[in-house]
Amino acid sequence: MAILAAVADQQLTSKSDIVLSNWWSEQFARYTPIDVAQVLFFALIASVIISLVYRKTYRGVLYNPSFSTTLILLTLVTSPVVMAIGSNVALSMGMVGALSIVRFRTAVKDPIDTAYMFWSITMGILIGTRSYIISLIVVALISAIMIGLSFVRMRTNENYLLVLHYDPAAEQEIDAELHRGVKSYRVRSKTITRAGAEMTVDLRLSQRADIVSHMLDIRGVYDATLVSVQSENAV
Repeated sequence: MAILAAVADQQLTSKSDIVLSNWWSEQFARYTPIDVAQVLFFALIASVIISLVYRKTYRGVLYNPSFSTTLILLTLVTSPVVMAIGSNVALSMGMVGALSIVRFRTAVKDPIDTAYMFWSITMGILIGTRSYIISLIVVALISAIMIGLSFVRMRTNENYLLVLHYDPAAEQEIDAELHRGVKSYRVRSKTITRAGAEMTVDLRLSQRADIVSHMLDIRGVYDATLVSVQSENAV
């Protein structure tokens, strides 16, 4: 009986070994850990480049570092997903169904941020298909284009809001200075109280410091604040 029990245990052990060996072979049939590491490595390189380009070309008022981290995470997540799907139609349809029930509540304020998110996802798809050379060429060319466009944009006039607190008696001199120093402007709001007046002017400038110093030279102007804005309507 002892011999039969030992033989039975040996058979069970051999069957479990066979099952485990088959399980491991199925896991690494399509890709190995080295393949996964390569995909994540190239995804990290591409996403870091995208994040640096976004930071370099950002022209908003407040830069949000978490959005740069989001760009990196999008590429890192998309790459292994595309790698796992491959040509599996059933898995791809399941992924589409899963994404269709996910609702993103965060609103993207600037359309350029949406373009950067799409850029990160696209790079994740390219790297997930193991098109490493193509993905590096694409990220390099788009980065060069975006940096070039940012320099062109820096040389053009930008939209600003000029906020003035002044004595109402100095309004004529303020208007004269705006006509002399600004090509186009529009008064957004004007408030007059017993303590003084406040005016908000929408204007386009190429040199942001000159208009502020000129306004402070006017007698009766208490303070001047210039804020960069992103407006859809040109002045």
